[in-house]
Amino acid sequence: MNIQFKKGVLELCTLALLAKKNRYGYELVNEISKNISISEGTIYPLLRRLKNDGYVTTYLEESNEGAPRKYYQLTEAGKKMGKELKEEWLTFVKKVNGLLKGGVKDE
Repeated sequence: MNIQFKKGVLELCTLALLAKKNRYGYELVNEISKNISISEGTIYPLLRRLKNDGYVTTYLEESNEGAPRKYYQLTEAGKKMGKELKEEWLTFVKKVNGLLKGGVKDE
């Protein structure tokens, strides 16, 4: 898949997954990788930015498999941003699909 496509939707995918439940970084990578090929190193700069922008908070939780894990949780601003990005994405996909099918629609 084109790298620019991935970059554009990674934030949306991350916010969508966090809207369902709190997750740690590696868990996010695994879930996203089931559908989009990404490396582990791509998610952490995004998570850092989301935290700096106030869209997520973090907390540590003990793990049976080693060191404590840093979990990411959406803030109210993060929930709002996720909804807005989802709406924008659905509109965008609809318009692109229309173009791919040969139609052009003015709105």
